[in-house]
Amino acid sequence: MTDRIVGIDLGTTNSLVAFMQGDRPVVIPGADGVNLVPSVVALDDKDQIIVGNAARKYLIETPERAVYSIKRLMGRGIEDIQQELKLFPFRLADDLQTGEVLRIRLGERTFTPPEISAFVLRQLKRNADRFFNAPVTKAVITVPAYFNDAQRQATKDAGRIAGLEVLRLVNEPTAASLAYGLDKKQNGIVAVYDLGGGTFDISILKLHDGIFEVVATNGDTHLGGDDIDNLLITIALDDIRGDMGLDVSRDGEAVATIRKAVIEAKIALSSQPATTLEVELPGGKHYLRKIAREQFEQLIQPIIDRTVGPCKQALKDAGLKPEQIDEVVLVGGSTRIPKVRVLVEAMFQRKPHTDLNPDEVVALGAAVQANILSGGSEATENMLLLDVTPLSLGIEVAGGVTDKIILRNSTIPASATQHYTTQVDGQTNVAIHVLQGERELAKDCRSLARFELKGIPSMPAGIPRVEVKFLIDANGILHVSAREQRSGKEAEIEVQPSYGLTDEQVESMILDSFDSAEEDFRERQVIEARNEAGTILAALEKGKRSPAWGQLTSAEKKRIAKLEKALNEVKSEDDYQAIRTAIDALNQGTMRLAELMMDSAVSTALKGKTMDQADMGEGPDAPHPVAKAEFE
Repeated sequence: MTDRIVGIDLGTTNSLVAFMQGDRPVVIPGADGVNLVPSVVALDDKDQIIVGNAARKYLIETPERAVYSIKRLMGRGIEDIQQELKLFPFRLADDLQTGEVLRIRLGERTFTPPEISAFVLRQLKRNADRFFNAPVTKAVITVPAYFNDAQRQATKDAGRIAGLEVLRLVNEPTAASLAYGLDKKQNGIVAVYDLGGGTFDISILKLHDGIFEVVATNGDTHLGGDDIDNLLITIALDDIRGDMGLDVSRDGEAVATIRKAVIEAKIALSSQPATTLEVELPGGKHYLRKIAREQFEQLIQPIIDRTVGPCKQALKDAGLKPEQIDEVVLVGGSTRIPKVRVLVEAMFQRKPHTDLNPDEVVALGAAVQANILSGGSEATENMLLLDVTPLSLGIEVAGGVTDKIILRNSTIPASATQHYTTQVDGQTNVAIHVLQGERELAKDCRSLARFELKGIPSMPAGIPRVEVKFLIDANGILHVSAREQRSGKEAEIEVQPSYGLTDEQVESMILDSFDSAEEDFRERQVIEARNEAGTILAALEKGKRSPAWGQLTSAEKKRIAKLEKALNEVKSEDDYQAIRTAIDALNQGTMRLAELMMDSAVSTALKGKTMDQADMGEGPDAPHPVAKAEFE
């Protein structure tokens, strides 16, 4: 089915792709069987791009060749990110200029944030291509509701570079409510509280007979779980400096190791009263710190309290009181933190829904929207999505003042027109400066674009009548036109936001990806074969330690040893077929071992133990050497 449209959640921490299967949305797993694709991109020692779970190890081993949380840098300039870069193991290109698209150094190569996001999107596209056994070229991609025009444009650019036609950008809380509404089929007012890895959104929606109307939205695109991680990292670095006299803040590998440990501690504290933060430092030293949940909650209170202001503002904008909210839906991995759930319950005076997987609900909603766009099905045929623009849009007028033309929380698609005139006799040109923001002065708002309406006939001041029209499309992207009504002179612009890529740059990146497609595919085959080789060899080592190994004949053991040696000899080479042949041979040669391990496990279960207690877990512990890879 060539016109199939998928829904994609391009997340700060993890990304997912989903589609409608019958009357319900489902997530498409990767080749490793895992639904979540970590939004991590790395260069291996051969300068090949690695994405997802396989890229995680590079964050520790070679952090200068890996990047994560790139979503926080989308559509932003060098002056926007100075504070955030302190704890990021990122290296910016040395020749960056103010106002230029950011470029991140991985090894000796540089990439823009949309290019890096495109690598993640390309991996999701490959997962979908493999699942359907046919190319997928169209997608709906979700973005934080509070993403500005530049950040939205950067996301569309990433989709184009990845070879996807982005049919619609959908606000993440709106997508979550689509999944929720499809599941619950009810009317009412819903608050969607979305605290992810890098962004926070709050949206208030009215659900009525299949119509999803966003009545207010607010949030912070620089607030999320990453901030909690960075706080804990700072505390750990201070401890290490004070207690051990070690300053490892500039040691990328040490900081990456600490980051991994604090994330594990944060996750553990969602289900345990206490945990121990343990980090091995350079020189063989160890950092140990016991953290109680109560202490953790006190530390993060200022961060999660930053979500209260946007929630109150969204309620005010919607003209609602907390008791008028019928349901509260939680989205984003950070909402698993018990203290966050307590805060949400106190704010909205009702227990939030926790039955939906907060990591998957946005992708599921994107799949619902994709289904609506593709013509719908019985499950979605009567559904309509009405989204809003999160920030006001206008132009600069005399005295450097902002004149708002489309107000924030206006339902999109939207258009509005204002009329202006000249201030000087004989004025033949009018400069249009397009702005985004809520401040009264132009200097305090974000500059989106500048263009000129030229060739106005010479007239006394106040006589020309200039009509300025703003149009926001369904993706939240802005188009601006200006027309002098007496003469008919006009000009228009599709806003190319600051820090966005030009069409030429995007086209060049797309052509580069086409030019390299065959080579990229070959290299990916080799990488995937090496990963599978590592998995089967690890599984074999586990098998050698099992009772089943002792049941093999001497001849069988010798044959397996020969096949194992053959795979070890070719796994580091670039010959995909040779690695594949060696894997298949070892797979066939260990078939009896796998059967014996299975028999042993079943026998154990029949003695009164559960299958979980038997030695039959997924990963390298699986009974068959060809198992899902275990990624760190």
